Amino acid sequence: MSEQEAYGPVRDNRMLLQEIVQASGDFEDPAAWLREMDIVSHDFPYAANLIADSYYEWREGQSALVFADSWHWGVLNYKGQWIDNIQLTQDYWRPQWEAAAGMSLATCRTHTLQDNKDGQDMRILTIPVFSRKDGEIFALLGCAMPAGQYEQGGAQTAEAMALHYRTCFYRRFEHVFVSDLAGVHQHAERESSRRSLLFQIVQRMHDNIDVNAVLTEVIGSISAMYPGARLELFMSQDHRSTHPQVKPLPMVWTSNDVCAKAFKDGKVAIHPGDRESDRLEEQQFVEIGLPLSGKQGVYGVFHMIVDNPSLQGIDLHFLSMVADTAGTAFENAKLYERSNQLIRELRMSNELTQRLNQSLRLADIFQFAFEELLEMFGADYCCILHLNEEKGGLEAVACNYQPLRNMILEPGKGLGSNVYATGESLILSDYKDNPGMTSQLMEATASQSLIVTPLNVGGEIRGAIMLAHRDAHYFSYDNFRLLQAMAGHIGLAVGNARLHAEVRRLANRDSLTGLYARHYLDEEIKDRQSTDFCGTLIVVDIDQFKTVNDTYGHQKGDKILKQVSEIVKSSIRQGDIAARWGGEELAVYLPQLGVQQAVHVAERIRKRVMVETEPTVTVSCGIAEWSWTDDRVSVESLFYRADMALYEAKNNGRNQVVIDTKRNETIIKNPWT
Repeated sequence: MSEQEAYGPVRDNRMLLQEIVQASGDFEDPAAWLREMDIVSHDFPYAANLIADSYYEWREGQSALVFADSWHWGVLNYKGQWIDNIQLTQDYWRPQWEAAAGMSLATCRTHTLQDNKDGQDMRILTIPVFSRKDGEIFALLGCAMPAGQYEQGGAQTAEAMALHYRTCFYRRFEHVFVSDLAGVHQHAERESSRRSLLFQIVQRMHDNIDVNAVLTEVIGSISAMYPGARLELFMSQDHRSTHPQVKPLPMVWTSNDVCAKAFKDGKVAIHPGDRESDRLEEQQFVEIGLPLSGKQGVYGVFHMIVDNPSLQGIDLHFLSMVADTAGTAFENAKLYERSNQLIRELRMSNELTQRLNQSLRLADIFQFAFEELLEMFGADYCCILHLNEEKGGLEAVACNYQPLRNMILEPGKGLGSNVYATGESLILSDYKDNPGMTSQLMEATASQSLIVTPLNVGGEIRGAIMLAHRDAHYFSYDNFRLLQAMAGHIGLAVGNARLHAEVRRLANRDSLTGLYARHYLDEEIKDRQSTDFCGTLIVVDIDQFKTVNDTYGHQKGDKILKQVSEIVKSSIRQGDIAARWGGEELAVYLPQLGVQQAVHVAERIRKRVMVETEPTVTVSCGIAEWSWTDDRVSVESLFYRADMALYEAKNNGRNQVVIDTKRNETIIKNPWT
């Protein structure tokens, strides 16, 4: 089993890891970021294997402690439950430790029980193991020792040994992140090596060969040798040429067509031109088919029409050799052309990826992708559709046909919606020849060529990318395939941006209430004070919340805190910012509002809390405002004045709103008193 499988989401902090590693570049100690890593409550349910492995490593290190030979050890998880991975020599101690663990979890201290086993007085201990930064209990060590050793300082020794276990755990915990970082580095090196090798291989294939030059040369050579012959070259559909004698291979052949026979058999074919007689000597002219073939297949066929008097001067074997040589040269030229195309695609892919990685904002990524795709494919129009869940449809987030930009497309209507719904890419060579298909982009821009591919983000189709051109048959199959590859890079960048946005959202939110965290509120107020002309802060505190916790329990207290938070969120405007300030205290910042308007908001919150909470609680509110005319404008002074107003509300009997006395000494008291 790999570390990823064994330790699960303990290793899911890769984004945080990368940010810390980047930040650590400014420190003298390159490994300082390791001390910033810590196990958090989200990891606790998945840390059993890591705790068990650390336990066994720690136990091996205790073998030298002779005085502890008679001690029994075990380890429990953050809930005080036995970890199944731990094997016990005696199962007798397991229920004892689980019983003691409950008290340790409640008190966050070592708890001791008395026990008499086989006539021996024993002491049962459970020792909490705390995380580095938040001091949360993620495991408990269980110890059973004779009462005599316990009374001689055994408890302190066991706690010291628990600290050693914590060191063993964090050494393994840090190893997880270091291994992950090393794996990422090795993967990047492998990818870089593979790409460099691919470039070297492709570059060694370069030669001064041009496909059209090869065809022009061979047509000119045969025409010069046989000036009386009429010569055409029919090429397969994947090659287009501007030469007047090069034409596409017909899709339908007649049964006795000499070109069809030569193309299918790969051999020179000859047929009388006069269908009334099958004897060559009696024909006025003769048709000859020469396959243009290489090692990989037949690419086309030369069609020669020769007058019968000239037939005797034609060396079919020589023509066959010329055709074979031309086929080999054409194949080499196609390989050269293909290698150039691969280099171009890789370069464009690298450039696109690098530019996409310059930003983690969705709007920037879509704009970058839009600009690169237009230049990359030489398209007249580009439209990127992305699912807007709030508006219930596909939104044209980037489009150079302005009337369609930011338009919401109805589900099931249009080619873009169909590709999004089916997940299948689409290529149209001539839009007007497909009357059953409709597209607003194609109709509005009078375009004829179109390629569309779904935008896959993290395994889920989230939109579509459309490229259009006014000319028919503009896009090739290689363009079609390249767009699919580019869509994969764009989807990966979009997924990273969405993940980054989600991480930022979670980092800025309080996990219990769903309100913003205090640091986010501080930053927002600071930014607002540099641009706005005024603003007001309301600090909301639940009255006698400790009594509520003591009476109903902490779970009920958390429920009440959530109820009050929901009331606060539903009582303010969309642009207002509600945050958990700390404990049972909440804060609301009202941009561009004065203190009088804030009083109405605070009163609305206070009255609703009295009516809508269960069990009923009350809140006290302190209000402070700032304006550009103040001598001193800062986040700290605003919070201080609001806190002083809240303190006054508490001293005056609670369940009331008090305005900062610096501006107004008005007190809105509880009307029930």
